[in-house]
Amino acid sequence: MDKNELQKLRELPIEGVAERLGLRVVHHKALCPFHADNHPSLSFKVSKNTYRCFVCGASGGPIDLVMKHLNLDFKAACRWLADEHNIILEEWKPQTSDISPQTSFDGSRYERFFEHPFLNDEARHFLFEERRLDPRVIRWCRLTSWKDRQGVPWLQIPYYDREGRLVGVQNRNLVRGALPRFRFPQGSQCGIYNLPVLNLLRPGEQLFITEGASDCWAMLSAGHKAIAIPSATLLSKRDIELLNSIYSPPSQGKATGRRVSGNGEGGGSLFHMYPDRDAPGERLFLQLKEVLPSLVHHQLPPDCKDFSDYFLKRKISEK
Repeated sequence: MDKNELQKLRELPIEGVAERLGLRVVHHKALCPFHADNHPSLSFKVSKNTYRCFVCGASGGPIDLVMKHLNLDFKAACRWLADEHNIILEEWKPQTSDISPQTSFDGSRYERFFEHPFLNDEARHFLFEERRLDPRVIRWCRLTSWKDRQGVPWLQIPYYDREGRLVGVQNRNLVRGALPRFRFPQGSQCGIYNLPVLNLLRPGEQLFITEGASDCWAMLSAGHKAIAIPSATLLSKRDIELLNSIYSPPSQGKATGRRVSGNGEGGGSLFHMYPDRDAPGERLFLQLKEVLPSLVHHQLPPDCKDFSDYFLKRKISEK
């Protein structure tokens, strides 16, 4: 495993990891899952990104918490964190003397898969029946599908740069609850998703930022232009410069960055976001707000966990 990718896992916010594991964190404390705990004794030190229980002595960082809570070894815990938070890890390959490790992504090896996209029954069910997505969006995003040697269906998601060059591929497991959820060919640069849409933006037009490709498909299907990011902490300096380069200042001195209801009104600001209705989602918005001060917050309804859920419920209610 690459040291840089491992470091990214160790730097994942400890409280966010705890919440992904199902712990309820309030004022940097939670009920300890490692002993019978009636009063929150598991404490989180955000400055050091660690946890510690002052009753049973359990302690460590994000990887340690996953290992202990899910009873996984180090490698499996890293894989869970990578899948759960969409951190890009190299796809495991056997290390043999006649195989030299590939250090960069070769888009030419994968381009042919997306020239004539094919959706198997599992992919069509997931995209059109479960998610109710617009077929035109699926064609725009060039999604395709395949099955591995064990017969497991995968959705294959291409990542293009703004010039339309294939820079990465994300494979999503279509078996509900199966692990790993995601696989990435070695060297894939799966940073900002759907960058070609930037070439279609008109001056001052709204651009929605979503967390992950699924929310991006839903946002596109709702008629908005959208991109997706895996995590604000993974945005490179180049990514931030790219986003800031397309920002159009609001006219007539209107204030930006204010919280608004989900009615599409943005006060003239270009960047908009519906954060997931959980602590990690709000944290992502605040992290993005630091690098994109004009980002506008839209509130999801109380019964919707993310924009995909919101979009699906709206589609069902229309019938």
